[in-house]
Amino acid sequence: MSAAENELALVDRAAACLRERLGAERMASLRLGLVLGSGLKEFARTVAAPIEMPFGDVPGWPQPRVEGHGGALVVGTVGGAPVACLTGRVHLYEGWRPAEVVRAVRTLRRCGVPDFLLTNAAGGIADDLSAGDLMVLTDHLNLTGTTPLLGRHEPAFGPRFPDQSHVYAPRLRAVLQQCGGRLRPGVYAGLLGPSYETPAEVRMLQSLGADAVGMSTVHEAMALNAMGAGVVGLSLVTNLAAGIADQVLSHDEVVAAGAQAATTLTDLVTEFCRRLATA
Repeated sequence: MSAAENELALVDRAAACLRERLGAERMASLRLGLVLGSGLKEFARTVAAPIEMPFGDVPGWPQPRVEGHGGALVVGTVGGAPVACLTGRVHLYEGWRPAEVVRAVRTLRRCGVPDFLLTNAAGGIADDLSAGDLMVLTDHLNLTGTTPLLGRHEPAFGPRFPDQSHVYAPRLRAVLQQCGGRLRPGVYAGLLGPSYETPAEVRMLQSLGADAVGMSTVHEAMALNAMGAGVVGLSLVTNLAAGIADQVLSHDEVVAAGAQAATTLTDLVTEFCRRLATA
């Protein structure tokens, strides 16, 4: 069995587990998959009629080890829309392979989830971004040096050479922009981590056109786009990137900023789900 075939078997085994444990009809009715980034896991508390399943109970799903990330799938409704909420994610810098990083979202896509909202905490690079701002992703730079599409081709995961002209669906961005509040459009740079970027690297990212930088999201977006899902990305700017502000960067700051922005984020995402439910 090839690595690609083996990965498909792992994803489909996980999907079968979700259908058996949570109900095939419930899984088929899901409207949106949500991935919560650093410090944002408390959003899952807003899910109505929740059914929670720890990542460890889903065969083959890696478990997050980073502070500020949860480790459960929460299925229920938000704003009247049936959703599957991942309260955390795993990262390359933890030692996971790209295929493992995207296994949970691929599983939800194989269960039929049509659209996904990927959230993250990010460092602000653009001059007009400050801590606490929200940025809707228009595009990304994958600077991790790898991709979940690497290796032998598996048609179930999309075409061999997927188009990336519109990884972040304009129709979903338009809905998100209508949900109130200040949402700045921008380009997200995904780097490997776990160290924060040097001031020289931030200047490089500025020259490449990045508006914010982080250590997640790009692989999930690439995998889901290849599988034909609609994707929208949302960055919470938790700090200014190195060299822009004279302060030491820390993960505690990221988690604290996520907690502070919880109400704003909750209102925005709830309205987004409400509009999807009535679309």
